[in-house]
Amino acid sequence: MSDTVRPDLIVPDVIVIGAGVVGLSAALALQQRGKRVVVLDREGPAAGASAGNAGAFAFTDILPLASPGILRKAPKWLLDPLGPLSVPPSYALRIAPWMFRFWRACAPRRVAQSTAAQTALMDLSKAELEPFLHRAGVSSMLRKDGNLQVYEGEAEFRASLPGWQARADHGIAFRHMDAEEMAQIQPGLAPRFTHGTFTPGWYSIADPKVYTLELARRFAADGGVIERAGVTALRPAENSVEVVCAGTTFRAAHVVVAAGAFSHRIARTVGERIPLETERGYNTTLPSGAFDLRTQITFGGHGFVVTRLSSGIRVGGAVELGGLDLPPNFGRSRAMLKKAVSFLPGLDPQGGSEWMGFRPSLPDSLPVIDTARATQRIVYAFGHGHLGLTQSAGTARLVADLVEGRIPAIDLSPFSAQRF
Repeated sequence: MSDTVRPDLIVPDVIVIGAGVVGLSAALALQQRGKRVVVLDREGPAAGASAGNAGAFAFTDILPLASPGILRKAPKWLLDPLGPLSVPPSYALRIAPWMFRFWRACAPRRVAQSTAAQTALMDLSKAELEPFLHRAGVSSMLRKDGNLQVYEGEAEFRASLPGWQARADHGIAFRHMDAEEMAQIQPGLAPRFTHGTFTPGWYSIADPKVYTLELARRFAADGGVIERAGVTALRPAENSVEVVCAGTTFRAAHVVVAAGAFSHRIARTVGERIPLETERGYNTTLPSGAFDLRTQITFGGHGFVVTRLSSGIRVGGAVELGGLDLPPNFGRSRAMLKKAVSFLPGLDPQGGSEWMGFRPSLPDSLPVIDTARATQRIVYAFGHGHLGLTQSAGTARLVADLVEGRIPAIDLSPFSAQRF
């Protein structure tokens, strides 16, 4: 292994590890502040969760996954291996410490703290989004079609009201609806859905993979460098950080770790023990004519959404806590598609393509946005769960502030790498 900096590259100010939506957003934000930036990724741009997500900027999704409500639902869900939440039996012992931390994070006081922190990051991310899209030249990809959360009966609707009250307390607009009102926004729902809540402030992107690739194109066009390289270790050095890859060592004044579900392995090389796990998400993308979809629909009781993208109709979601190494279980995507056909009787399930991706998740549902214990020259930006796209512009602003030594735009103590 060589300790020599690549001779064909100017030593950058910042190396960003990760070419997903969070890493590339941070790279662009740093570039726009005059930094010379190199992005390293083991597979290249948009190869992971940034390619296959639902495309939503879910700014109203302020409630953490770790909550008393989930604890009430989890036993029933876990009994169904194809349900909204599952843990493969072969992974159960390995994930037990993470699940214990998750259980502790469900305490009401912890939920209130996480909700406040999540709201602050959401507010910043929403404020930063449209200026960021404008600077990147991709404003035309933004959609503002809202989201319709649907419920099967009065009891399920009533159970959702405390969550909506929490949103109302934070100034989030929404409107509860009966079946007739829902049909005006989205025709074609099965009669079993008697109630719904529409949130007009729910944005989406035309296609998350195309969007992420366009960020990469803009970054490169403005002088940025993207290298395909698997990072094996970080080594703090005098006034710099060395980034060790197979056969090559890079060096920069600062390093940003935004490698999604693989980030904790990199952080471990500088002594951090961050309990990052993987929400393995599944979806099926159908042809655009599969259904007349007018807004994103969330089937919260079943843990999945149906979204209209420029590339088709995407049916996906659910949480499988199964780590990075187990093979995909596409029975999960097929189970969601079967339900979607039942819930949307006009949906044509033919001609779809299946996908599985890794969503990096921490027990309290908050990301790590912080500097490393070993050196402030290493900045962490990972663990956003299913909210990476949503929080990408806000995280990019915070990363740029940390690299430049500025006071961050929000209090970052809830996002500390040392909070566990």
